[in-house]
Amino acid sequence: MRRTLICIIFACTIFVNAIAQDRQVENKPYIDLRPMHFGIRIGMHAQDVDFQNVGPQTFTLADGTQVTQTIVCDADKWNPGLSVGVVADLRLSDYLSLRFTPTMHFGSKHLLFRNLTQTDDAGNPIEHTQDLKQTCLSLPIDLKFSAKRYGNYRPYMIAGISPLMNLTKQNDDIVQLKRYDTFIEAGLGCDLYLPFFKFIPELKFCYSLTNSLKKNHINDLKDETLIPYATSVSAGHSKMIVLTFYFE
Repeated sequence: MRRTLICIIFACTIFVNAIAQDRQVENKPYIDLRPMHFGIRIGMHAQDVDFQNVGPQTFTLADGTQVTQTIVCDADKWNPGLSVGVVADLRLSDYLSLRFTPTMHFGSKHLLFRNLTQTDDAGNPIEHTQDLKQTCLSLPIDLKFSAKRYGNYRPYMIAGISPLMNLTKQNDDIVQLKRYDTFIEAGLGCDLYLPFFKFIPELKFCYSLTNSLKKNHINDLKDETLIPYATSVSAGHSKMIVLTFYFE
């Protein structure tokens, strides 16, 4: 028992000494005292969208007959994309800063339409797919809540709002999204203090506050058979998961 107690005390002493030595060697000890600084960001993201389906629809054909169809639409998978941008950080206090991070997102959403009324020879619903390509400019304004620095690590939480502008033309798409949208976002990250700069990995979740669906695009469809698919959804909310690496 005495030997065990001695070993525990000895191990704790070594651990405390190691922590003390690690805390003494701090890279860039005054870097967080800058009133304002800039940096760059690069990362990846995955896009998705939540659709509200309208259910059964009744249409009048050219010969005057009426048909009822039930079509459902869903973004059936997450598509990876690229994100690049810059960052401007304004120091508000020791633990709080305001960040502006204009970013370009290059990605797409994969949509799957199932016509539950019409089936193929095997009895499966008729399906249509669409790759909703998007190049977006986002202008996030976030508050960064940082913990106390420990050695060369400093975790933080971030939250804010992000106006977004869709730069992609979508004239031939079955479903289209609005040109402008607004996202609310929140995430976690950690400042890593390297000898010459800060390297910051961050994971952020973004969700659209408004109805992202563009409804008046139906008049632009050249294929009239796609109109039931275009009108199968009444609303949509975009969302993204963004993994970013900052260099500041």
